[in-house]
Amino acid sequence: MQDLLTIMRRLRAPDGCPWDQEQTHESLRPYLLEEAAEASDAAGGGDPAALSDELGDVLLQVAFHSVIAEEAGTFDYAAVERGVVEKLVRRHPHVFGEVNVQNSADVMRNWQEIKAQERGGQPRRAEDRVPAGLGALAREAKTQKLAGVPKGAEAAARAAVAQAAAQAPDTAAGVADVLAAVVAWARSAGVDPELALRDRSLATLRALPDQGSEP
Repeated sequence: MQDLLTIMRRLRAPDGCPWDQEQTHESLRPYLLEEAAEASDAAGGGDPAALSDELGDVLLQVAFHSVIAEEAGTFDYAAVERGVVEKLVRRHPHVFGEVNVQNSADVMRNWQEIKAQERGGQPRRAEDRVPAGLGALAREAKTQKLAGVPKGAEAAARAAVAQAAAQAPDTAAGVADVLAAVVAWARSAGVDPELALRDRSLATLRALPDQGSEP
């Protein structure tokens, strides 16, 4: 990690790389999302070498942001690392403390309580609990969960999709209603809609013939 940070500092130096020098936390946002998405694809692809490579690209983004912050005097990589280590220990009192749990449901309940304590008991706005950078299907699934929308039975959820498709107008709002119904159906079936569609798209892309450069 120190080698990576040293390289990033060199790239950001006055005699380094012009492109790297120009980057900011804001300008790097698309790359952070893209690298995380590619790592997610690799995690489901069954190729350990590809996953290792993509995780390296994610780590590069961590180093990049850390060096930018280091230059600004706001935080550095050591703070990032220390923060996540302390968080993991704090949120696992059943491992590093004396708390007893029976199952993963107890773990998640404790996790949420500890997160609330970290905020001083202050509630979070719903929109802050669902990252805007998530894929739309994943964001809708989390939104439904936060809104208390029950998963429901698979047959009823499937019927709701058909009804929504039959009644929806050919507008953005109509399409959104149908997609929301599809997400509800996926939740009832225990399927992650974001990953399901990503996997399908990836399979389709892999089946397409290779093409030359665009004119």
